Amino acid sequence: MKVLVTGAAGYIGSVLVRQLLKQGKEVLAVDKLMFGGESLIGVYNDPLFSFVKADITDVQSMKPLLEAADAVVHLAAIVGDPACAQQPELANTINWEGSKKLLELCSQTPGVKRFIFASTCSNYGKMEGDDFITEESPMRPVSLYAELKVKFENHLLNTEFRDDLCVTALRFATVYGLSPRIRFDLTVNEFTRDVALGRELVIFGEQFWRPYCHVEDLARACIHVLDAEPSQVNKNVFNVGDTQENYQKKMLAEELAKLIPSMKVKYVQKNEDPRDYRVAFEKIKNTLGFQISKKVPDGMREIISILGDGIIADPDSPKYKNT
Repeated sequence: MKVLVTGAAGYIGSVLVRQLLKQGKEVLAVDKLMFGGESLIGVYNDPLFSFVKADITDVQSMKPLLEAADAVVHLAAIVGDPACAQQPELANTINWEGSKKLLELCSQTPGVKRFIFASTCSNYGKMEGDDFITEESPMRPVSLYAELKVKFENHLLNTEFRDDLCVTALRFATVYGLSPRIRFDLTVNEFTRDVALGRELVIFGEQFWRPYCHVEDLARACIHVLDAEPSQVNKNVFNVGDTQENYQKKMLAEELAKLIPSMKVKYVQKNEDPRDYRVAFEKIKNTLGFQISKKVPDGMREIISILGDGIIADPDSPKYKNT
């Protein structure tokens, strides 16, 4: 199987590429390199790996690439609420228009049999009551980022394609952990960085719930879907994470305190991010046998270790953020 990965140099993409290669799958990595391509240096000479710098909105560039692929994992996007809020026109161009064009090309390319879309649990917005949210729960996006994800998800799941084109949407939990393209603008990574560097941890909206999942596990979920029987995943959507890994921000601080007891924390009342949701992940576990391999404290230990060893000289650098 030859898998075309869009956004291959990104936080999740650079991990997925390595996992696919380890499985012996050919990888065609596509990325416009908005944040550079250093994350792909370690795999660049792998005989199963090839790279093309391309923009998914460029039909002329993407068409011949798709003709060489058996499957597509679509990760390329302006990622996150702040990044989309800063560049709304670009977000719409890439996350909606570009994604739609890419899917249309896949539908027109007989060799492409699989299309996996990286969506987000942010689609759920703000839950009502205390019940866990499932794939059947209503989506209440409260940001442009989530609105565009919901819009494309609906298009993906409700449009008729070739009978042999299997399409799946994966609603990722909030990601964390080490990646060749490390980010420190993600809650767990950011909190851990600040505490590991001896700073006072300042937390806004400590009461809000969010599910978390390690970047390696989100990437593995994509492979689970690639390897699944089409009847299990076609026109289907899965939350990706683990039901036990829902945390409030104050709970993240408590986990950090177990690792660095000397930490200092200050809670500030501020409700500008209204997202609040606890998510259930039984469907992907029961349907595909998918289970996470790491939990939030494992990711925290990774960040503490890599910073303690001085592997990252300047963890405050803008290059470790999406904005």
